[in-house]
Amino acid sequence: MKGVALDPMKITLFRTARRLLWVALALNLGTWSVAEGLPALSPRELVRRAVENEIKSNNQATRYMCLQRRETPAGSQTKLLVETRDAMVGLVVANNGQPLNREQRQAEYGRIERFVNDPAELARKRRQEKESAERVNLILKALPDAFLYEYDGTETGRPGVGKPGDELLRLKFHPNPKYDPPSRVELVLVGMQGVVLIDAPKQHIARIDGTLFKDVSFGWGILGHLDRGGHFQVDQTDIGDNTWSIARMDLAFTGKILLFKSIDIKSTEIYSDFHLVPPDLTFAQGIQLLKQQQASIAQNRTSSDGSK
Repeated sequence: MKGVALDPMKITLFRTARRLLWVALALNLGTWSVAEGLPALSPRELVRRAVENEIKSNNQATRYMCLQRRETPAGSQTKLLVETRDAMVGLVVANNGQPLNREQRQAEYGRIERFVNDPAELARKRRQEKESAERVNLILKALPDAFLYEYDGTETGRPGVGKPGDELLRLKFHPNPKYDPPSRVELVLVGMQGVVLIDAPKQHIARIDGTLFKDVSFGWGILGHLDRGGHFQVDQTDIGDNTWSIARMDLAFTGKILLFKSIDIKSTEIYSDFHLVPPDLTFAQGIQLLKQQQASIAQNRTSSDGSK
């Protein structure tokens, strides 16, 4: 079969146009160069794959213990958290940086041990955590369709955001005018814009930073609304063995519920000191593990104070 003869001039023009297209894309995407390579996926497809991986990771049986510090205008609270097969166990160990005294510790033990002594309470806690996780998954699943994305350069991973030293793709996002929220859970997304950082090879979201650029009403404003300027930021990091977890979460929202009750949320949560725990850990075993960790922290603090 004979080949089709091609005009040398057309071949030259085609090759030149192709090179110009690659150069234009490289300039448009900021820090990428032709030599380094361009993202092979569309921004939406990259987000979709990262979201699918996040949901898959959330369903894994791997469990961890960590330290959580929550700061609000009223002060700070530090907790030890451990995931168990039954539910999350949280033990308060300090308020405003001060360890609990003996009386406060006993009260805290009583608060968490009631879940072991009352199966109905534990079942209620497990149900609440499941419902909360389902709402988070609804938001995650909506991300690829709720927004329009465009590449905006790269950043380097750092402690608390991705994996230190790894390249993160930065994408700007704003609402997709064709998106129709299926429920009130996703409704907040229609008024939000911001930036997301993604580790493309690992398909994980390292940061999502969003701001409400307009008021968002629920139920035609009857059920309530969130004010323009509301902001949230969630950072994820690699805590080892390619396992990612939330390292920081900032929330700042105001508004109203049912026209009368005001909403004023302002908090920062920082998660650190992750340790792997057995996947079949029970709630009661989780309590004992946190008590041991609390004693270890207290002993280390005493030793540190004594050496000063």
